[in-house]
Amino acid sequence: MAPRKFHFHDGSTGAALTIRITPRASRNEISTVLDDGTVKIRLTAPPVEGQANEALVKFLGEVLDVAPSRIEIVAGQKGRDKLVTISGMDSTTLQERVLAKVAKSR
Repeated sequence: MAPRKFHFHDGSTGAALTIRITPRASRNEISTVLDDGTVKIRLTAPPVEGQANEALVKFLGEVLDVAPSRIEIVAGQKGRDKLVTISGMDSTTLQERVLAKVAKSR
């Protein structure tokens, strides 16, 4: 498998992650990472009244092994495409943890 071309980015307080969610899936999972670094995530929650956002934060907390309070959706609260920051985590650690989870789900 060729090395990925994308790179996650460090922000002022932690790592930043671009996410595209698919709500109402059969299970919560990271489905793939696109060439531009966007992480595609499937969530069982519906996209109403913030339920998908809450499920995303909880799921990312489990995947990244961080407290949900360290995860913030900084853009895209009402859309499928979101920008998320994880405070106190560098982009290298973030990339390792995301890719490990993608590998396990295949």
